[in-house]
Amino acid sequence: MRARELGRRAVAVGDLVDLVGDTDGKPDTLARIVRIAPRRSVLRRSADDTDPAERVLVANADQLVIVCALADPVPRTGFIDRCLVASYTGNLDAVLVLTKADLADPAPLAAIYADLELPILVTSRGVAADGSRTVDGIEAVQQRLDRSVSVMIGHSGVGKSTLVNALVPDAKRATGSVTGVGKGRHTSTSAIALPLRAGGWVIDTPGVRSFGLAHVTPDDLLETFDDLLPGTVNCPPNCDHTGADGGADTTGVGCALDAYVAAGNSSPGRLASFRRLLASRSGSDDSIRDDSEPDADPS
Repeated sequence: MRARELGRRAVAVGDLVDLVGDTDGKPDTLARIVRIAPRRSVLRRSADDTDPAERVLVANADQLVIVCALADPVPRTGFIDRCLVASYTGNLDAVLVLTKADLADPAPLAAIYADLELPILVTSRGVAADGSRTVDGIEAVQQRLDRSVSVMIGHSGVGKSTLVNALVPDAKRATGSVTGVGKGRHTSTSAIALPLRAGGWVIDTPGVRSFGLAHVTPDDLLETFDDLLPGTVNCPPNCDHTGADGGADTTGVGCALDAYVAAGNSSPGRLASFRRLLASRSGSDDSIRDDSEPDADPS
């Protein structure tokens, strides 16, 4: 139970807490959470882009593992971009895992993120000699996750729970097929932390339907691009850094990042990537939503 003095502050998976009461875990015993330790990282979202209220999904994780299928369902770069924004501004490292490489070439999608120096792992579906399903490439994923706390996130049907089951055989997370309209069925209904054999944890999250970023400002994201941040010194007041027109700027000076990059202080690809991630905050149906089922995430 959560102590009344915590008020409405929610406890998230990964939180470190102080307890009072009977903590032996036996039936009919009661312990109470009385304090939540400061969080070193948070994966958070808002319900949509008009709702500034934050919902913390996971606390104190080291990295966000974004799972995206290369086909069936089709990849949604807008959703990947939004997850990257959430990881960068939440103080998590980001990893992209591309699944179902047996159906499509991963190179075109991977090329989009080359300027972000984003670690990208690729898996494909295989069949063992006994006819059981296997995940080719799972070893590289295992090495990346071992001895760290990792959160897996992705639309339903991309193979996230299949990866979790390969990493933690005793997990027995439910898996499902893709519907006839190319959208996944939600199979995970709650976030759960599972121990890895070599140490560390993998946190499986429900298949998300929406990922709002109303709580993230342009400056929040800019602070995660250390190579671009100095270039904003000469930006006009209220510059939103979206382009040469300066956004909200009315002086006509324009965003200074263009000249900063042209002078060789960073690469055009890095600036383009920053602005693409910045634009993802405003979102679109393709980047935010997967309407295959009602949102399984209770938060």
